Amino acid sequence: MKVAYSHLLKYIFSNPTIEDISHKLFQLGHENEIENGIFDIEVTPNRGDCLSILGLLRELSIFYKTADIFDNIYSKEIKPLEIDFINHAPDICESISFLQIDIENLDGMYKDELKDYFDDMQIKKNNFFTDISNYISYETGQPTHCYDFKKISGSLSFKEINSPYRLMSLLGKEIKLSENNPVFLLNNDEVINLAGVVGSKNTSCSKETKSVLIECAYFNPESIIGKSLKYDIQSDAAYKFERGVDKLCHLKTMRRFISIVEKHAKITNVKLFQENYKKTNPVKIKFDENKLNNVIGMNVDENSYKVFFEKLGFELKNNEIVVPSHRGDISSMNDLAEEVARCIGYDNIPLKKFEINFNKVKKQNYSKESITKEFLLEKGFYEVINFPFTDKNNSKSISIDNPLDKNRKFMRTDLKESLLNKLIFNEKRQQDSVKLFEISDVYSNDPDITVNRKIGIIASGRLGRNYVDFSKKVNENYLEELLNVISPIKTITIEIIDRKNINSKMKDKIFYFEIDIDNISDNILSYKTQFTYPERFKQYKQISEQ
Repeated sequence: MKVAYSHLLKYIFSNPTIEDISHKLFQLGHENEIENGIFDIEVTPNRGDCLSILGLLRELSIFYKTADIFDNIYSKEIKPLEIDFINHAPDICESISFLQIDIENLDGMYKDELKDYFDDMQIKKNNFFTDISNYISYETGQPTHCYDFKKISGSLSFKEINSPYRLMSLLGKEIKLSENNPVFLLNNDEVINLAGVVGSKNTSCSKETKSVLIECAYFNPESIIGKSLKYDIQSDAAYKFERGVDKLCHLKTMRRFISIVEKHAKITNVKLFQENYKKTNPVKIKFDENKLNNVIGMNVDENSYKVFFEKLGFELKNNEIVVPSHRGDISSMNDLAEEVARCIGYDNIPLKKFEINFNKVKKQNYSKESITKEFLLEKGFYEVINFPFTDKNNSKSISIDNPLDKNRKFMRTDLKESLLNKLIFNEKRQQDSVKLFEISDVYSNDPDITVNRKIGIIASGRLGRNYVDFSKKVNENYLEELLNVISPIKTITIEIIDRKNINSKMKDKIFYFEIDIDNISDNILSYKTQFTYPERFKQYKQISEQ
């Protein structure tokens, strides 16, 4: 995410330097670079709440006294909007608001924060209402979508469709929808918005639009993930919806929208429709000072905890921590401990020495593991290292309390899926010989938590790219020869993976097998590898500044 230093500084009462703010963001876990007064910030997938000025100010309030963006919002009464709208998928769209604004005497020159946004960020302007919508998303983190109200005639509905539709996007690109897609429909037959991703050109605003219908919604992230990639659409809204937005910010966001419109035009009519389809109960976590101290690794007194949590927007009531609605990543005591550790600064937590006792069995396993790795490399296999988390859940899966990606919150119970994905990735890039292996720990809770170190091997296509193996294909005999060297167990079966459910044009058979490292044969220790490590490595020498 890119955000201007000057835009943050407007809401910070002190006058910290850009370098000071950068250092504080690093302490909070937000890696960043600075170029021409603009922060380019890396926000982890579980911290979608930080993708805005508002979100970053909430974080920086640990160190600085900050103003609330929502102090400056439209405060007058808003009449109810009567609109013919039906939500057929409340599990996907849990809450939604529609705001109608009619204007006249529009001043063509942008003012204040809107002017600064386009000047400082060097962003191309579209039209008045769309420009404000883009700014509101940048400022508050809540995407909105604008329809020209005069182009909306009839009923509106929201549903998940599973049939082919065509949508002409705002940029004039025709999108052919396939499989399941959450959409807004006009008169139940025209798709006017691929929800959370992109709207239709047919109902879009223009420079002549004087009456607008603004949609502000919460969409289940799982229903949005992958849509922008699938349809090749660059969508800032989808990027934020995928990571989760605040379910309870709609009214403030709409009033903030009105306040910016009011600075540039005379408002002749404003009406609001709001509906929540699911009750949102705040997450509450029992406060336990001792547990928090044990996780953090140092003693923090109760008053300090209260200060940290209050600055971050948490409440402490009846010995419980009440999590704010914008923090969908907080669900456990470990999450709270991480928040406090960020506030203290990991560099300020005292180091403690600990020892790891290695037993002889583990050393022997490692030796067999390393030689097996060298054996496979010499046979033309490539080692891969995959992400240890997955979205696949089964009876043996272990769930992670605070995953980096909440759509992958389970530990792998095997290596098959990860290796298959890598094989498909290579095949789609015209690789007709794919031989891969991975050595990794896998985890299970059947019945207690166990850790097994396994090696997974997958292969398909030509034996190799050399003149000897080019015309030969990977088959059972080839892999059985490998197994005879690696493992003495005859019960291991080589699986042939069915290509019917795989998105690949290749026709060669896919072979896979998986072995516990403990079951690797001791005979592998006598394997004479041709691989040798260098006797010495070149040492790094610092370059003289002279």
